[in-house]
Amino acid sequence: MAGLVPQFVVDIIDWVLGVFHSLPEWLQYLTVTTWKILFVMITVILLVAFSTYFERKVIGRMQARIGPNRVGPLGLGQPFADVLKLLIKEVIVPSQSSKFLFVIAPLLSLVPALAAWAVIPLNGKFVISNIDAGLLYVLALTSVGVYGVILAGWASNSKYALLGAMRSAAQIVAYEIAMGFALVGVLMASGSLNLGEIVRAQSGGVSHWFVLPLFPLFIVFWISGVAETNRAPFDVAEGESEIVAGFHVEYSGVAFALFFLAEYANMVLISTMTAIFFLGGWASPFAGWTFLYEIAWLSWLTVGGLPWLFAKMCFFMYTFFWLRATFPRYRYDQIMRLGWKILIPVTIIWIAVEGAMAWIQVGPWSELGA
Repeated sequence: MAGLVPQFVVDIIDWVLGVFHSLPEWLQYLTVTTWKILFVMITVILLVAFSTYFERKVIGRMQARIGPNRVGPLGLGQPFADVLKLLIKEVIVPSQSSKFLFVIAPLLSLVPALAAWAVIPLNGKFVISNIDAGLLYVLALTSVGVYGVILAGWASNSKYALLGAMRSAAQIVAYEIAMGFALVGVLMASGSLNLGEIVRAQSGGVSHWFVLPLFPLFIVFWISGVAETNRAPFDVAEGESEIVAGFHVEYSGVAFALFFLAEYANMVLISTMTAIFFLGGWASPFAGWTFLYEIAWLSWLTVGGLPWLFAKMCFFMYTFFWLRATFPRYRYDQIMRLGWKILIPVTIIWIAVEGAMAWIQVGPWSELGA
């Protein structure tokens, strides 16, 4: 391997490592954490950018259209053209608005969506902060995002924006409760609030994933995640026929871009969280398949890691696009009835079922009696 790398590159790497190890321990920790944060943030932002591209291509294919194909090869430059357009557009602040709140509201929506990644494990070793209360941290931050929505609608001094904000806030609160109850089931099955431990509790192949014993909670969590992100068919905050574009109707330029970025960042976050809580996270679905270890060119399938987590996240992102192209928008009363009268009772009933499963030691609790 050393012969494949030029000697000057090896010397530079050795010098950098020597300087790094000469630093105080606290500065080494700060340096490593900073690089982790940069890696995660840049990756999420790029995922958001290309999610807009693939959404338009997927929905275009479903509707017998072409989608973006002009800017760059295969239209791959379209996300960057959209960003440039939004950056150079004028940001108009309504004269009768609460200007300070109007400006910080987009940040209050975006920052929690990015800060939640601090506890998301990308594989068995890479996580920015491996805290034991990671599940509570994620729940807290996903709840904070509603403040940005409410402030955006109220600070705009527009009846349409305020109505959209109230709709969105009521919807988020309703589905946040169902999502929280669904995660109680995950906590019962894993016995830990640490996201890495939740993934490790599902190791051993697809038969150990929580999606099997907790299938109703998986469905509830996924539906709640779609509703929390205000995506179709739950996008009543953007009912064009009644309230124009909802809570961000008065925003333009980069301020609107921040809301747009927050929405897609939340989509990526919900998709990743669903994979971690119910589909084994970075774990391989083929782990434990002994015959694959004997086939050299297939043995890599049994190795877990970031590629598996990325593949599962992409599947759920595709489902977001699929839902948008398939279902019409629900009425507001239908959405609230689904959240309060169906999803929450389902989670409560299945938590009781889990208690019975734990008592008779089946499913994730089968090893307790061993």
